[in-house]
Amino acid sequence: MARDAEIPYGAYWSTPFARWQGSLSHLHSLEFAAHVGREELARRNIDLAEIDHGILGITVPQRQSFYGLPWVMGMMGAEDVAGPTISQACATGARTLAAAYHEVRAGLSDSTLILTTDRTSNGPHVYYPAPSGPGGTGAHEDVVMDNFNHDPFAKNAMIDTAENVAAKYQIGVAEQHDVVLRRHDQYLDALADDHAFQKRYMTLPFAVPDNRYRKSTGTLEGDEGVVAVSAEGLARLKPVKDGGSITFGGQTHPADGSVGLMVTTADGARKVATDPGIRIRILGFGQSRTEKGFMPQAPVEAARRALDDAALKISDIDAVKSHNPFAVNDIVFSRETGFELEAMNNYGCSLIWGHPQGPTGLRTIIELIEELALRGGGRGLFQGCAAGDSAMSVVLDVSSR
Repeated sequence: MARDAEIPYGAYWSTPFARWQGSLSHLHSLEFAAHVGREELARRNIDLAEIDHGILGITVPQRQSFYGLPWVMGMMGAEDVAGPTISQACATGARTLAAAYHEVRAGLSDSTLILTTDRTSNGPHVYYPAPSGPGGTGAHEDVVMDNFNHDPFAKNAMIDTAENVAAKYQIGVAEQHDVVLRRHDQYLDALADDHAFQKRYMTLPFAVPDNRYRKSTGTLEGDEGVVAVSAEGLARLKPVKDGGSITFGGQTHPADGSVGLMVTTADGARKVATDPGIRIRILGFGQSRTEKGFMPQAPVEAARRALDDAALKISDIDAVKSHNPFAVNDIVFSRETGFELEAMNNYGCSLIWGHPQGPTGLRTIIELIEELALRGGGRGLFQGCAAGDSAMSVVLDVSSR
């Protein structure tokens, strides 16, 4: 019989997300995840001995990342902990949560630590040997830039998927910019009272280590790279593509960062939670893949499947958070599900604070938990698109024990 699997309240964290080529661009992603994870567990008085399984989520290869999760746990001091490394593009965060949940439910682990990390800055340039090619010349790619710009199956760039969906749903520039203004205002709510909301899960100010982790090179007061917006400023922006509707203001920006979260048994959650009176249960997961070249609409079906898995309807949901690399994501989701566009993504979203890929969804889920906790409990839904015109969704419940 399956056991309960819960997220202990407060047993999660996120670094600030830093803009591409910014304050975190000198750090090796796996070393950074280990450094942050060790410090954040100590800050919560969680003993490494409590953890018997780990999952690493990463999408941009780093030097010797072949060694994955075991290397990271070894750097943290948990030399007896093993586990997989998972890469599912922008759905990596949700997928690692699903893997951890099922591991604990099945009795294979009592406490699983998820560590997600990515550095889109300084992405590797890869050469693929081809001895049978002309002159023995192989192929090469910039792992980050070339894959942003070309889906080998759909034969389009990421921005083309947003343009396709905007055209299908007749979503113009002005409607997208209205969403950006609303999302930016919601993000400002998270910065109020000296970042009170973000400090519920983020250590601020954040000391940026040097690449040897011996001293600090400076501090981040919060996310780096968030640009203030105004209706007038957005109106001056032109679409990135001729004849299109997606401006630089209507899409997210690449970033660097790391996010961690624990999944344990019910007894384990009570033991390590910062507030044992708050219970966080996972009710359902959903995955989908939509028609080729229409990525931003994929979360609609993923959310429906997660709701079906949880035996709930959208009207049962109190809060929705999305990984929304384009403003059109939220517009389509609202139109198709009926969830109010203005009410989604309270306190922030990836459209505003950036997208380091692997960690993005997990930070969004953490913010969903904290929004529900502030409400005194309720049911929340996370949904987000991913490369390959795919998506994942998670339904969870926050309540008192």
